[in-house]
Amino acid sequence: MKCDLAGKVSLVTGAARGIGQAIADRFADNGSVVYYTDISADEAHAAAEKTPNGRGLRLDVTKPTEIVAAVQQILSECGRLDILVNNAGVNTLAHRVPIDQFPREEWDRILSVDLTGLYEMSKASAAVMRTQKSGRIINIASIAGLVPLRLQSPFVAAKAGVVNLTKAMALELGPAGILVNGIAPGSTLTEGTRKLFYGDDGLFKESVKRMLDHVPLGRPGTVEEIAVAALFLADPENSYMNGHILTVDGGWTAGYSRDF
Repeated sequence: MKCDLAGKVSLVTGAARGIGQAIADRFADNGSVVYYTDISADEAHAAAEKTPNGRGLRLDVTKPTEIVAAVQQILSECGRLDILVNNAGVNTLAHRVPIDQFPREEWDRILSVDLTGLYEMSKASAAVMRTQKSGRIINIASIAGLVPLRLQSPFVAAKAGVVNLTKAMALELGPAGILVNGIAPGSTLTEGTRKLFYGDDGLFKESVKRMLDHVPLGRPGTVEEIAVAALFLADPENSYMNGHILTVDGGWTAGYSRDF
């Protein structure tokens, strides 16, 4: 898929690897100047250096002062900010337990990145886009925000919050020319899911077949498949989609089951 993002300036959080890097790469390949941001400065710069349109920038989405500074740096260097992709997110590997056993510190850690961080990023970026009377905000949610999954209550709660926050932002920002949409990936092959499911020593390797039995395509998604969805939402010609959650899950949440 190709679209014309020439002259556009994008910021992608959590862009040093995985879905975030794939989205940033796709935007850069289509002409946008892209700020690859990540909590690791070295990894952000390494990812950005792979494309002439990439610029690396350290950014911790749990630090409002860093968010404001990053947005101001982009404005000073480029004069505008057209596209924000709220991709930065965390889940838990060690604490896959019921809510009555879930540590409060893990709850706070996950919510601070996955929901509050997205709020802070959107707040700072939307203020800029409002003055431009244009902009795109793309929030990476999850099917866990649409259909609750077991043993990860804070992630489920955060992503459900992202889904409805996306819609609320669309209502509020649409009149200013800012389109806000989200993507709900299903199980996607990343470094994190390899540690959980798809690696030879994955913590829940034995669960993979049962999980994929609910996916009509019978496999996890790829980061490139999520990136294509993000590019579609960023395409200037896609100008009337607002407040939508685009599900990219191989059919998982369509209700497919192989049990009769």
